Amino acid sequence: MVTFKLRPAEMSMWAHSMTVQDYQDLIDRGWRRSGKYVYKPVMNQTCCPQYTIRCRPLQFQPSKSHKKVLKKMLKFLAKGEISRGNCEDEPMEDAVAGDFGLINKLDIQCDLKTLSDDLKESLESEEKKKGKSSKKEESNELSRSQDIEEKLGSGEPSHSVKVHTAPKPGKGADLSKPPCRKAKEIRKERKRLKLMQQNPDGELGGLQARREPSFCPPKAKSNQPKSLEDLIFESLPENASHKLEVRVVRSSPPSSQFKATFQESYQVYKRYQMVIHKDPPDKPTVSQFTRFLCNSPLEAENPPNGPDCGYGSFHQQYWLDGKIIAVGVIDILPYCVSSVYLYYDPDYSFLSLGVYSALREIAFTRQLHEKTSQLNYYYMGFYIHSCPKMKYKGQYRPSDLLCPETYVWVPIEQCLPSLENSKYCRFNQDPQAVDEGRSREPDRLQVLYKKVVMPYGVYRKQQKDPSEEAAVLQYARLVGQACSERMLLFRN
Repeated sequence: MVTFKLRPAEMSMWAHSMTVQDYQDLIDRGWRRSGKYVYKPVMNQTCCPQYTIRCRPLQFQPSKSHKKVLKKMLKFLAKGEISRGNCEDEPMEDAVAGDFGLINKLDIQCDLKTLSDDLKESLESEEKKKGKSSKKEESNELSRSQDIEEKLGSGEPSHSVKVHTAPKPGKGADLSKPPCRKAKEIRKERKRLKLMQQNPDGELGGLQARREPSFCPPKAKSNQPKSLEDLIFESLPENASHKLEVRVVRSSPPSSQFKATFQESYQVYKRYQMVIHKDPPDKPTVSQFTRFLCNSPLEAENPPNGPDCGYGSFHQQYWLDGKIIAVGVIDILPYCVSSVYLYYDPDYSFLSLGVYSALREIAFTRQLHEKTSQLNYYYMGFYIHSCPKMKYKGQYRPSDLLCPETYVWVPIEQCLPSLENSKYCRFNQDPQAVDEGRSREPDRLQVLYKKVVMPYGVYRKQQKDPSEEAAVLQYARLVGQACSERMLLFRN
């Protein structure tokens, strides 16, 4: 049962109770929840359009910055090493609350540094394998370079010497440096040279070809990238410095495990709000915490073909050495895991728990998919292209954005060019396409009026206020035909 309200630039309703299928259908139409408060931005009226974003975990491959976060966690668990780099945290939350404006720039810097280190190692390895003739040529080249430097330093003319000076920033490539090469290209070139050295004639003789298997047995593909699970669950030494455990506990209705850890979880949230969001000590009250992060309209469901933990609302608790350091609030729905919020102990900010928890939730979605095949997606809330604090969500790829007019999913790569030109965009490029789930028969909408359930066609005959009809039809348009027939709209 829901109570619908219209607000400027936002449609909202208070959901007293809702099935997981109802909420799945709603978030596939641009709705989100905060506690029992369910809302939908009016995309073409708000200053910062919020597009629902989902990641495709089955095809997800962690980026270099993601791998860096996972390795940082493993080093901390194994040896207690604390790495305080430039990678800021990225909490998976819908509210624009934290100050993470530099996250995109910092992630790019991390990627470039990692790539630079990889190229440096590859180039050094390649140089070591060169013959004496190459060394002699390098020596001659070095001598010529030194002669040039001496002439330049003494002021002697050097018209025959072509010197490339580093350009000013933004004025082009630095020609004094060798052109950048991808590590993959370097590996291919190194392999090709090795084969040429082994076989200068360019072809293998019959005897050599027959003997090759005995000398070079087929090797396992060592160049295959590690999976997300390989990176997360890499084995630790027996004498590891720390132990991390992730527990999934049902928050609504509250399970016994949730009740037993409620106070500890609340204290983590209170410290998070005070340190990260600068809330006063008296603001993050127990009631606020409960309404915002514990209460949920979703009914618990445990069908035999569903996940072992069932469907509904949960807290994913991160236990380090016997204490909670972070909590991810999630909903497990028929087709997805939906991230609601994350809060953590500020003392462990150096572990980039926002990024780490998102990767763990992606891995969790993949785990649930193994038993529940239709559970394929990881919903990350809203993507706001014009807001750097929310733009980082586009880095978890492959991902899709929801078209705000036809409610179809479009790969984010196809959406970005349009978003560069306009904050509000219709992503569906078919001008004839319409909302297939739209309300077509509003009289079938279910209304709860004076404790009696009735279709809207009956309720409408008892009403004379034209504004009431407009509000109900607006509700039907936003929730769609299927939800309007399943959910009860409370009217008084």
